[in-house]
Amino acid sequence: MDADVVAADGQPAEGAVGELVVRNIWPGMTHSFWGGNDALYLKTYWSDFPGVWRHGDLAQRDADGWWFIRGRSDDTIKVAGRRVGPAEIEAVLLQNENVIEAVVVGVPDAMRGQSIVAFVVGVGRQSVAPDILKAEVRERLGASLVPSIIHIVEALPKTRNGKVVRRAIVARYLGQTMDDLSVLDNGEALLGIPQVAT
Repeated sequence: MDADVVAADGQPAEGAVGELVVRNIWPGMTHSFWGGNDALYLKTYWSDFPGVWRHGDLAQRDADGWWFIRGRSDDTIKVAGRRVGPAEIEAVLLQNENVIEAVVVGVPDAMRGQSIVAFVVGVGRQSVAPDILKAEVRERLGASLVPSIIHIVEALPKTRNGKVVRRAIVARYLGQTMDDLSVLDNGEALLGIPQVAT
């Protein structure tokens, strides 16, 4: 497989986070969507970079040749023109010994495009200080990637296989109508997500 990591202009993203792409076809590659919707398949995977298949994940390749998946590119947050995968910020939050789960989302911001909002689950009843978490993100990633708000919640809404459902969190937070939530294993966790006036 001729895999690569590319920047927004389609050029290789050396050492940086970029789109995971494949520059050639391979035997196990899908050629359409179920039902034969070729136009949607081509638009979804082949339209961003001509002749190059876009996987939909953010990735990074380090100087030693190791590959790292950094999360879904459709979850990418754009803050003041800078793209960041939520996983980068979540990884820092999870380094705090009082944090057992963390999810980061982007919400609309008139000045910066999007602002970063984090939802954190603490260990037991241990209190987690948002200011300390913000300082840790600032130290490791820089001031531009510090969440504007960190909410401490009891649980995060997940599917039956344990995947956090970001779209449900964003919809609840922004007070938007939520789509089908039958995939949620713990729908009551949504009630613990605060809502903001938009």
